[in-house]
Amino acid sequence: MKKIIIINGPNLNLLGIRETSVYGSQDFLSYFEELKNDFTTVELEYYQSNHEGDIIDKLHQIGFSYDGVVLNAGAYTHTSVAIGDAIAAINTPVIEVHISNVHKREAFRHHSYLAKNCVGVICGFGLMSYKLAIQSFV
Repeated sequence: MKKIIIINGPNLNLLGIRETSVYGSQDFLSYFEELKNDFTTVELEYYQSNHEGDIIDKLHQIGFSYDGVVLNAGAYTHTSVAIGDAIAAINTPVIEVHISNVHKREAFRHHSYLAKNCVGVICGFGLMSYKLAIQSFV
């Protein structure tokens, strides 16, 4: 059984509440339950933190034993060289995901410090972005 973790970064704990016109009205924990029901042959885990160092620590912790990481680093995507370096340092493949199409948003969101170290990037499909990433691992 493949072991995949979804890691969400800052402010994603407020999905369903914040900026619903951009991120939708569904909270992530209920969506995660749907994902677990859709992928019964995958051991799915979920982790969320608003703190850059915690995300790096989690990547280090799981980065040599999991089959995949689905990472939505939120705004850290556009600012964190350190998370990009953590992805480069581990063996587990990482897919960068975004709920919104970051290329249709503010210019600063068009650059990712993570993408060059990820196996792929998925954006703009709403919460379905996570499902597409998991499907690519299975």
